Amino acid sequence: MTQIKKSRRRFILGGLGAAGALVVGWGVMPPRQRLNGAHPLPVVQGEVALNGWIKIAADGIVTVAMHRSEMGQGIHTALQMLVAEELDVPIHMIRTMHAPVDKIYGNMAMLADGLPFHPDDQGTVKRFAQWMTLKTARELGLQVTGGSSSVKDAWMPLREAGATARAMLVAAAAQEWQVSANQCRTENGLVKNAAGKQLAYGVLAAKAVNARPESFTLKDPKAFTLIGHPQARTDTRSKTDGSAQYGMDARPEGLLYAALKMSPVIGGTVRHVDEQAVQGLPGVRYVVDFSAEAGPAGVAGVAVVADSYWYAKKALAALPVEWNPGPHAGLTTEKVFQELAEKIDSESGFTYYRQGDAPAMLNSADAVKKVQAEYRAPFLAHAAMEPINCTAQLKEGRLDLWVSTQVPSIVVDVAARAAGIPAEQVNLHMSFLGGGFGRRLEVDMVLQAVAVARKTGGVPVKLIWSREEDITHDVYRPAALARFSAALDAQGRVIAYDNKSASGSITHQVLKRTFGLMGAGPDKTTAEGEFDTAYQFPHQKIAHVIVPTPVPLGYWRSVGHSHNAFFKESFIDELAHAAGKQPAAFRRELLSNQRRHLTVLDAALNKAGAAPEGRAHGIALHRSFGTIVAQVAEVSVHDRQIRVHRVVCAVDCGIAVNPNIIMQQMESAVIFGLSAALYGEVTIKDGQVQQTNFHDYAVLRMNEAPHVEVVIVPSAEPPEGIGEPGVPPVAPAVANAVFILTGQRLRSLPLKLS
Repeated sequence: MTQIKKSRRRFILGGLGAAGALVVGWGVMPPRQRLNGAHPLPVVQGEVALNGWIKIAADGIVTVAMHRSEMGQGIHTALQMLVAEELDVPIHMIRTMHAPVDKIYGNMAMLADGLPFHPDDQGTVKRFAQWMTLKTARELGLQVTGGSSSVKDAWMPLREAGATARAMLVAAAAQEWQVSANQCRTENGLVKNAAGKQLAYGVLAAKAVNARPESFTLKDPKAFTLIGHPQARTDTRSKTDGSAQYGMDARPEGLLYAALKMSPVIGGTVRHVDEQAVQGLPGVRYVVDFSAEAGPAGVAGVAVVADSYWYAKKALAALPVEWNPGPHAGLTTEKVFQELAEKIDSESGFTYYRQGDAPAMLNSADAVKKVQAEYRAPFLAHAAMEPINCTAQLKEGRLDLWVSTQVPSIVVDVAARAAGIPAEQVNLHMSFLGGGFGRRLEVDMVLQAVAVARKTGGVPVKLIWSREEDITHDVYRPAALARFSAALDAQGRVIAYDNKSASGSITHQVLKRTFGLMGAGPDKTTAEGEFDTAYQFPHQKIAHVIVPTPVPLGYWRSVGHSHNAFFKESFIDELAHAAGKQPAAFRRELLSNQRRHLTVLDAALNKAGAAPEGRAHGIALHRSFGTIVAQVAEVSVHDRQIRVHRVVCAVDCGIAVNPNIIMQQMESAVIFGLSAALYGEVTIKDGQVQQTNFHDYAVLRMNEAPHVEVVIVPSAEPPEGIGEPGVPPVAPAVANAVFILTGQRLRSLPLKLS
């Protein structure tokens, strides 16, 4: 049991008046509480709010504030389970509401995980940096769904919210019965006592508001009845009967529609728009050039507003727009990779991890065999199913927004600045997301919608991107290049390991696009999956060179891990082959002190068994977002076509809150990652993205999907990420199987046999 005492923070500054002393004082104070927000939860008649997360109605229905976006990953179900477990209510009595914008709902875990420390480092510097980052994150209060951090971040706050509410209800019942709280217990939404009396939560809620229990107790994980047990998703019914609401479903009264086109060349601008050419077309209301209001590093473009999307789209096709191509009209994919290679050759970059002296050992007498390889990965688009959209109404100094977003608090701040109104006058209507994958961490569609809404005289307008605009104006997973050098001794042991990579920086670009800040310094996302490997080498060096690019970059599901795992796990297989050892046995040697990794690897291999005749098993093992995943891909090759028949996926994500959702997420990640591994590629010619829709930016079809088997490795550790960690191992597992079948080492994505 974890018993937590309530106490008021006290910090006496005394005679310390200097700013430095205030900073020190702020640093030593614990992070502020996350139980109650700046404003109480809104309630209707019969409801009472017991804290900033939970309210209870007279009929006993519990409503939980959902502070993370539901985009298909099942997070609302998992968060409901945390509350239901600690509150002792059946999950069917839990309802959800979208949380208001408040700092208690900020994502602290995601920011702390962004620090560029090796997972095995337990030093004082790391602990201090994490402490300060968590405090800063609490003050910022950014409501963000990303980094596979939702359950990890909510693990304590939501459990504490449930346990606090339970203690308040028990205190109210104890007062009603004039007994000690120790004589009461809770079960299925009821408080009971030894005399056989019981009171429902709904009856006690109004009195519980004023209860002041001295402490609350978190359940011992051994006593969990919900957490760790498969539960059906609570959003399934609404998503199958059509009642679930997405951003595209917003229909405020009097709604107009906007279709848009943006500069076809990266960095291009609008030279001239002939508005008069479409003013007489059916349904057309306005033509808006939103270029000046697109925000920092925004994309220039124009929108046609009409009575229906069909009218707007038809008029847009007829709208004459002249473009200035800008400075990047000569940009090509080949030039991007040429610059990456030049920078790797000429710049040292930032060293994320160093142990021993790898460069010296590569040329030592013990280095009897050297292995070198270069890998590359392309730009990738997100291609979420729900089109990019935003509905906005700016009327009488108030802005209403309907948008599928992963960053509600950022949307409110950015939209308020764009509209020139206080943030308190922005009303954000949250909804489900029809896929996010990191694309809806962006606010470009919000800035565009607000710019258009400023022209419509208070009438709401829905801005919709076509699929073509989505693919050609995405914020892309960076193109990346990686080089490896390693040395083996006479026994086939790795004595030196050197890894240097190059790519653009997502974080630098996002800081500029979203906040108008100049990005500088190292960016962990560029080298994650390389520098934080669990493999043990006596001499190693991992560095990365950031190469600025005009191509817009964004967070893509599993971010840097998505390609760095391919680089690293493919090269590990190359080393195993050079050492004359089986890939699994070779990895075991490199993981002798990594018990959890070994357990996951063995779980995947045992489940996979032997490969059938004509097929091969490729393996990959990778840790990302705190979760360890091993995958075995069963592959065949026919007429140079790669076919993946089966993927076994073993995962250790700490405590498995809902095994059912974990299995779904692993299955989803395999399909997502396999689409990128076999098909995903965005290319650039004359400054223009060449892919436009699913005919040339393909995703895996149903008939191509492999059978996916998931093994969840039991763990007592706190929960880690689950939405993204299944993506990174897919590509290297497949590539390693192809090598076994063909002897050809595929070092570029997407995987194609020559």
